[in-house]
Parts: sequence; structure tokens; C-alpha cells
Amino acid sequence: TAIFTVVVLPFRVLAILLLLMMAWILACVGLMGLSEQELRQRPITGWRRDTKALVCWVMRLLFLFGGFNWVTVRGKQASAKDAPVLVVAPHSTYFDALPVVLMGGPSVVAKGETGHLPFFGKLINYTQPVYVWREDPNSRQNTIKEIIDRTTSDQDWPQVLIFPEGTCTNRSCLITFKPGAFYPGVPIQPVCIRYPNKLDTVTWTWEGPGALKLLWLTLTQVQSSCEIEFLPVYNPSEEEKRDPKLYANNVRHLMAKTLGIPVSDYTYDDCRLMTKAKRMNLPFASGLIEVQKLRQKLGLTQTNIEEKILTQSPHIITNEDGQISYKDFARQLELPSTNQVLQQLFRLYDKDCTGIIDFREYLLGVLIISKASNVAETVELAFKIFDRGGEGKISQSDTSKALYHTLAMPPEEALRVFRQVDSTGRGYITFDEFRQYARKKSEYSYVFRRQGEEEKKAANKLQDCDYNNGNYKTKAE
Repeated sequence: TAIFTVVVLPFRVLAILLLLMMAWILACVGLMGLSEQELRQRPITGWRRDTKALVCWVMRLLFLFGGFNWVTVRGKQASAKDAPVLVVAPHSTYFDALPVVLMGGPSVVAKGETGHLPFFGKLINYTQPVYVWREDPNSRQNTIKEIIDRTTSDQDWPQVLIFPEGTCTNRSCLITFKPGAFYPGVPIQPVCIRYPNKLDTVTWTWEGPGALKLLWLTLTQVQSSCEIEFLPVYNPSEEEKRDPKLYANNVRHLMAKTLGIPVSDYTYDDCRLMTKAKRMNLPFASGLIEVQKLRQKLGLTQTNIEEKILTQSPHIITNEDGQISYKDFARQLELPSTNQVLQQLFRLYDKDCTGIIDFREYLLGVLIISKASNVAETVELAFKIFDRGGEGKISQSDTSKALYHTLAMPPEEALRVFRQVDSTGRGYITFDEFRQYARKKSEYSYVFRRQGEEEKKAANKLQDCDYNNGNYKTKAE
């Protein structure tokens, strides 16, 4: 790798940049005179489509200089008439753009933000993509409608290509397919991707190497391999047409069997929660995901009853040290005690099968995901939940629990921290006291560093405000 970094990498990077610039110029020419609205209303034809094929050829050359000298293709790509939708999995890397190029640049379903990326945004726009705006509550329905309109249209639209997992995984399994591509009920062609390299330098997941490191590792290999397998066109049954989730699940099992890997019930939303938990350095992240999945089945994610309990009925968590039975647990969540999913949720916290759990631990796990945005807010929330008297102070035993569930701090270390903060021996500490202590300790300062930066930005923004007639706005506005 060291030798290739010095000898080969500079030439590969230079060639890639030149080819990327060439592809971008061709895409600009091909899109010249077309508005975004026109791109969404009708397919490109004539010389514009020929130019698109030329762009794909240049991009294939780009991957060639990147080390992907040979791509093994099994099966044959179906026509848009036979299979309007291409379902590609597993999605594990940004190098999955290579199969897109080899398929002739079909219309990809992609995040809306990608259309504004330098250089790549123009190339993506040339495929006439279906954009998904994940922050827009209506985006899902709009995306499904656009896919249905294209796949059932008499116009010569390119095939719609979708990565149904919705996120990058490590290719060890297929997570739950999002049903968007299956709503039209049209035939689809499953496409399996493999990267059979001795050293995996392509997998891009939330807990692996970053994008630039993966790019460096890949470009310093002698060559990288990719395999694309086109499965026979899958024609849905009448039952599958009526049930897109069943359709998606059956296709997923077929692809998993071909790939020789299992399926997993994790979804894109689960991965997003896992990413948030990992970013906040939360312990027991997988446990939080399991709790959230059960809450979704119970409809608790819509009611947010746990937040109401914390704000409107704090006495519930202060009585008997927060210890409650299963019947009380069901009553607090306003669900029947006979509900089997609720029993599963309770058992996650009743590890010793005593029939009693600490309700505060449950509330903390739920509210961490929904309310906290960083580690500091997580710790502050824990101090609030474990505050028995509602007076802004917690005991040594509760401090130990709060720090264990938020920072994975062992009891012995938590005891040492408590004694150092409570130097006068009062028997309790406050959140502000812990924060002041942690900021002075290098091993804990990271917890509040980001919060301090955010507070500083907020203060600077207030200083830049102009106040007129009781209203205010920032000078930048």
C-alpha cells in the first residue's frame, strides 16, 4: 500500500479527475436547455440519450483507472418493457455506482441532496432520477407516485433502479426492503452485487472507515473485483400486487438465497437510530433499537406517552425508586396487560425475571432516542430522570445508574467521580456540578465539548441580532 500510494496513486487520481471532468462536461451539454421540470415530465431522446451512453462509457473508463479492471457479469439485463424496475442489493458502498454505469445509467432513486453534489450531482441528474426528500413528510408518497407513473407510462422511460435497503450495510445479510419499488406491482429484475476481493476496501458503513480512507485503500490495490448477477425477471402474483410488503419480502428472500446470506428484520429506520446512538457514543445501542421496534408495534411512537409521564407525572418515577410491576407498567403506558408485545418489551428490562423493573431505565432508553441530540443532553436527561425528589440533585447510587446507562461508566469509577464532585460529603450532586467537574477532566471533557461549542454559537448569534419594533432577525437575514 505504501509503494502504491507513492507510485500509482497520483497517476490514478489524475486520470480519475480528468475523466470525471470530461463526464461532467458531457452531462452539462446533454442537459443544456432542459429544466428540472422537463427532466421529470418526459424521457430524454435522440442525441441527448446518445450523449448519456457516452457519459457511461467515460465513467466506466474512470472505474478502470480506479482499479476495477474486470467486472464479472452473470445473466442478462432485461429491457425496460420486460422489467421497468431494477432492484439492486446489497447496497454497501459508493462504488455501487459502477453497476449503475454498466446498466446504462437507469433512473436511480436517490436522496434529494445528491443532486446538488459538485460534479456528481450533474451526472446523477442526467439519469433522470427519482429524488427522495427524507425530511419531507409527503416525499414518500410523492416518490411512490412518480415511480408508478414512470413504470406504467407509454413513454420510453429508462428503467428505475433502486437500492431497496435504503442504506449501506456490510453485505453480511439483507435488511428489510423498503416497499417503494414494489408498489407499482410491475415485474422487476433482481440484481445481486458482490465484491469478492481478498481485502475489503469498499464497504462503507456507519461504524467502519470513512469515505476518503476507503477511496485511498481501493486506489492503492493492484485491482478490485466486482460481480453483477442479473436474476430472471420476477413477475408478481396477484397477492403480491395487492401487498407490496409481501412482494418486497419474497424478492428479498430470493436474492438472499442467491447471495448465500441470511435476511435480517432490521430496517433503514433502525440503522438510522443505530447511527444516532453510535454518534452519541451511547452504550447498549442494539438494545435501544429493539426497544424502539417493539414500541413501534405497540403504537407508542405516535403517542409519545413516555415524555408525557416525565413532564406531567414525575411522581411515578420517584416513588419506590422507580420500581414497578408489569401491571403498573402496562397501566402507565395505557395498554392492556394481555398484550404479548408489551410483555416482550417488559422482559427486555426484567433480565432476572423478578416481575419488577426500574421504570426510570425504560424512560431513559426511550427518551434518549427521541429527545437527546448529543452525549451532554443524554447525561442531563439521565440526571433529571434519576432525580427522586425533583430537586435537581441525585444520590450516589442513582449517579452510578445514570452514568452507567449513558456513558457505560463502571460502578467503581462512578463512585470515585461522585466522591470527587461531592467533596463536602453532602450525599448528593447536581448536574451542573458534574458538568463543571467533567469539563476539567480530559477523560470526560468530550462529553460537554460539543455542547459548549453550540452554546457559544448561539450566544454569538444573539449578539448579531438587530431588534426593531419588538421583532428581531439576524444581520445575515
